[in-house]
Amino acid sequence: MPEATAAIAIICKAPIPGRSKTRLIPRLGAERAADLSRAFLADLAATVERVGARVGARGYAVCSPAEAAEALAPILPASFGFAIHTDPVLGRVLDAAAADLLGRGHESAILVNGDSPTLPEATLEVAVEALRRPGDRAVFGPALDGGYTLVGLKRREPRLFADISWSTPAVMAQSRAAAAAAGLAVEEVAPWYDVDDAESLGWLLGEFAGRPPAGLAARGAPAPATRAVLRAAGILPA
Repeated sequence: MPEATAAIAIICKAPIPGRSKTRLIPRLGAERAADLSRAFLADLAATVERVGARVGARGYAVCSPAEAAEALAPILPASFGFAIHTDPVLGRVLDAAAADLLGRGHESAILVNGDSPTLPEATLEVAVEALRRPGDRAVFGPALDGGYTLVGLKRREPRLFADISWSTPAVMAQSRAAAAAAGLAVEEVAPWYDVDDAESLGWLLGEFAGRPPAGLAARGAPAPATRAVLRAAGILPA
């Protein structure tokens, strides 16, 4: 196995009925929505672990509060580390997590949204390799909704996460502008999508049925845990 020099961290929330995937509760119910959140993390973490074994990276969960790590540990691979960062502003969490992971000696830090259970392995591999090339840069994985599924850095750059209109279609455009203002070249990997509402759940079901949403150029990860939850909910054929 290559030496683990990159960090790939999933931004996580402990799955709690009534507080997880709230926009999907009308369709799935509180318990099933929490089950789906748990499955998303399990599938994405399995992808991170496979990629890490090939390219030399360690998986992490970025979460809050400290007790969340105890709830997440049974869901994630034993090889995963934890980075606890508490702040109501997402940008400050992302900045602190990047600084933390780089401070642990990793050559790069890639932060991944926890709502992309089928994110392709190749997308993470390309991000790791892009950050290993000479020259400073920020690497983004654009999301179909105008945000991004991942961001990768070689050095801390707080300006990349400041004054961003989080959870809006402007996120990716504002982040490109922030990178330019910070003097960072921008490289983008293939776009993907997050699943957090009825529309994006439809994209996921379409992908599983062989009809992925327009704009995807790669085949998604198999996501067996996610498929199992959706089958149990009766909205994915057996």
